[in-house]
Amino acid sequence: MLFSSIPFVFVFLPISLIGFFAISTIAGPKARLWWLAACSLLFYGYWRIDYLPILVGSVAVNHVLARIVQSLIAQNTMRKRRAFMALLAGITLNLVLLGYFKYTDFSIETFNAVTGFSVPTLNLVLPLAISFFTFQQITYLVDSYKGYIKRSDFLDYLVFVTFFPQLIAGPIVHHKEMMPQFQARFFGFVRWKFLLKGAMVFSIGLFKKIVIADHFATYADLGYASAEALTMAQAWITTLSYTFQLYFDFSGYSDMAIGAALMFGVRLPFNFFSPYKATSVRDFWRRWHMSLSRFLRDYVYIPLGGSRQGEARVATNLMTTFVLGGLWHGAGWTFIVWGAIHGTALIAERGLSKLRVPLPRVLKWAMTFLIVHLGWVFFRSADLAQATQMLSAMFGGAAEGTGIIASKNAARNELLLAFVAVLFFPNSIELTRNINALWKTVAAGLLFGFACIAMVASRSEVFLYFNF
Repeated sequence: MLFSSIPFVFVFLPISLIGFFAISTIAGPKARLWWLAACSLLFYGYWRIDYLPILVGSVAVNHVLARIVQSLIAQNTMRKRRAFMALLAGITLNLVLLGYFKYTDFSIETFNAVTGFSVPTLNLVLPLAISFFTFQQITYLVDSYKGYIKRSDFLDYLVFVTFFPQLIAGPIVHHKEMMPQFQARFFGFVRWKFLLKGAMVFSIGLFKKIVIADHFATYADLGYASAEALTMAQAWITTLSYTFQLYFDFSGYSDMAIGAALMFGVRLPFNFFSPYKATSVRDFWRRWHMSLSRFLRDYVYIPLGGSRQGEARVATNLMTTFVLGGLWHGAGWTFIVWGAIHGTALIAERGLSKLRVPLPRVLKWAMTFLIVHLGWVFFRSADLAQATQMLSAMFGGAAEGTGIIASKNAARNELLLAFVAVLFFPNSIELTRNINALWKTVAAGLLFGFACIAMVASRSEVFLYFNF
């Protein structure tokens, strides 16, 4: 179920919270973890029950492999080679599972396009959250090999992987960020400050998703469905609408994930920190999907050699990392191009930084936003042909459009307001650092109420990042 759905907001979340605090009081630490695990598996299975065994099986196999790695590392250094082989086996199994579901049909389609053959695709449906729980478990295996994790039982590990606020679309968390909280002395106690702050952050996220992101989705979906008929102005309205739809969709989800976790007394790491304020692409990736950026840096870029082996190697490492990051988001050439755009921009920024030419901050922001925005055109497009068509319309190469987006003036005003909001307003993290002010509680309540009215009216059925 979606965080922005009536069943989640009014049924699942309240029942899971009440049950959690009641069981913590009556039955103790183990029981509350079993309750969290059961709620999380129910949350996952609500979407598609037939893929629940894939999640549980993946958790079970990875836990066994992690225990093997932990045991071998703990014994002595002579066993490190065996531990490495167990680690390699675990990473391979995870990537094979992810690759089968996510890239098999893409590989067949690419093979057919290159060879002219007609091998039928398998039409596989991607299991929900497989990209996220795969990467999270890889980090656990690697941390076990490095000796950061000595030992944990299956229940601890099950809750670590499946905790429902972060299961579906992140953040990708480390064991050290989560398990100490589950074992903390006051975990399971009702802490009103956490409940209030969590409710405030959740309300802000719900408003972003239902009221703002879903509104911009109407312009974006209409425009992309008729890319061949857009005027230049309409093309920019369409692509900017998607740029803001994705921003408020993912920002809203991140807020709801953090807020829901806080209600249970769990602090998730920040995953989104005003990325459209960035003044470089490097700065953008420090603010956008921060946990994925950390994963790509720590488990792809640095193992490839990072910045240690000359500029040519650094450029190769950056491009490889971001092309893989693009493929992680989706099996398609549009995602590969999107990743390559960011990789190229980072390489160019690195080269320009050596020239030490000072640029006005506003110019750096404008260049960064334009690169990010053009990248989203590929990210959203169904294929490279549609992306090319949209870019052609944006830069004056399309035929005269037929007025697909009728309310251009309203759309322009709304986009202007969105720019003001993302550039000059404090983000939800900044707003809720201090929750003592009564006006913040009242404002969050109003946002929640307004979002609930819109939710009942719209019945939103999608989070963009659930697709990745």
